Amino acid sequence: MEVCGPLPLSTPKILPTNFDPKFSRKYSSIAPCYKLFDPCYGQFMPIRKNIWKVPRMQVVEEEYELRQMKDMAAARKRWEALVREGKVKPLTPREAGYAIQLSGKTLLDVRPTSERNKAWVKGSTWIPIFDVDDRFDVGTLSTKATNFLMGGWWSGVPTLSYNSQFLSKVNEKFSKDTDLIVACQKGLRSLAACELLCNAGYQNVFWVQGGLEAAEEEELPREGPQPFKFAGIGGLSEFLGWTDQQRVAAAREGWQYRLVFSARMVGLFLAADALYLGTQQVFRYLQEIRTH
Repeated sequence: MEVCGPLPLSTPKILPTNFDPKFSRKYSSIAPCYKLFDPCYGQFMPIRKNIWKVPRMQVVEEEYELRQMKDMAAARKRWEALVREGKVKPLTPREAGYAIQLSGKTLLDVRPTSERNKAWVKGSTWIPIFDVDDRFDVGTLSTKATNFLMGGWWSGVPTLSYNSQFLSKVNEKFSKDTDLIVACQKGLRSLAACELLCNAGYQNVFWVQGGLEAAEEEELPREGPQPFKFAGIGGLSEFLGWTDQQRVAAAREGWQYRLVFSARMVGLFLAADALYLGTQQVFRYLQEIRTH
């Protein structure tokens, strides 16, 4: 692949070549031809673009991302206020372990199924605030495809949806004066759950700072096939051992641990090479059939 020089700091100029300003909006479906300066070739290259529809799509996407950022910032402020005012009491994973084993407090696990099935605290109650979206309607499939293409294939994070029955299920199991220690994998979703519980009238709500991922193995009694730190990883990054959690484990375990992931990487390259060669053979076979 040809390596080009650095792109110019200023935005490249787009020059219309067949755009007539006299055209009315009824001709907006016609995509005018432009010339975009390509620094790799040092000349203007022709492109086609709908000047009305594309900018509008970009504006909608930017507005959606900005709205999400504002919503998250507002939520963080509310959660910090709950902790600052003492309505939610923060605990370290070690303190949570002491409270569970010595004081008999209840751990409420609000993680989705994909994380819960890998590791969970012994004796904990599981009621997810967000869970894996297993619907298969058109809108959900579109969201799942977008999530996969935007990094889900690498991180293994599934598409989640809000559990509308979260509060009702908590109310079925616990009274409003129960001491609830709320935990998730990293600590954010559990804060959202704490806010809901406080608004619903629960008075003794505790929050595990950093989530179960911050817990050492001896701090909380664990059940499940994997350590707490590995419950939130997945996808190709987990398969190849390219997550921060696995790097820490590799430094502790030594070369035997690294050897497993090195073998996986070699196997992945061999499989990709075999697939490429097989595809070439199929195309050659199809060409021979057409010629005959």
